[in-house]
Amino acid sequence: MLTRWGKHAVPAIDILGGRVVRLQQGRYDRATVYADDPVAVAEELAAAGVTRLHVVDLDAARDGTRSPGHARILERIAALEGVRLQLGGGIRTAADVSAALETGAWRVMVGTLAAREPETAGRLARETGAVVAAVDCREGSVRVRGWADDSGADPLALVERLVAAGVRDVAVTAIERDGTGAGPDVSLIGRLRPAVPGELIAAGGVHAPVDVTAAVGAGADAVVVGRALYEQGRFRVA
Repeated sequence: MLTRWGKHAVPAIDILGGRVVRLQQGRYDRATVYADDPVAVAEELAAAGVTRLHVVDLDAARDGTRSPGHARILERIAALEGVRLQLGGGIRTAADVSAALETGAWRVMVGTLAAREPETAGRLARETGAVVAAVDCREGSVRVRGWADDSGADPLALVERLVAAGVRDVAVTAIERDGTGAGPDVSLIGRLRPAVPGELIAAGGVHAPVDVTAAVGAGADAVVVGRALYEQGRFRVA
């Protein structure tokens, strides 16, 4: 069964141990495996008309190192014709940004780097035009290192600092809602929207197309669809 999610929805492929999984509220001990071959999933989505994928290397996000096996997977996804790869997970230095772009990624998401070195993230955003700041929030605070550590930063204050440094595009995740189907955090999206000059990508809590509509209504330009995509059927653009 193919579900109509609409043009603002972006399918997510989270990779852990070489397989496609979804975490619940960012917890690695609550991972559900949906497929053994991330490339095959990406190919299926591309065949369904998807032109943009949100791909996160969860092992690299947690450990800070990308395995050769995951690197090969990402290169194959990036090589799919007509698909733009939005890549995150473990991208914490300028060298990591360069390596991610060399795989063929269209955009790279930096979370730990954005929280710990906003000025560096801003400089890289200006220089490459391809860096998105990932602002991952739990209970009003920004989390880093695969959501394992609390940075203590206020989301809006961090976004304002990142934008002042040169960042234009921001991906915000409501960790408490991630993988729960509880609906998007429209309050968080609305709070950050005025501070983001470029694209605001929202993630966390999406269960149905109406949730995508709600997130867009709150100010999101794009909305990540993860668990619902795998549990309710594959994706089709409207």
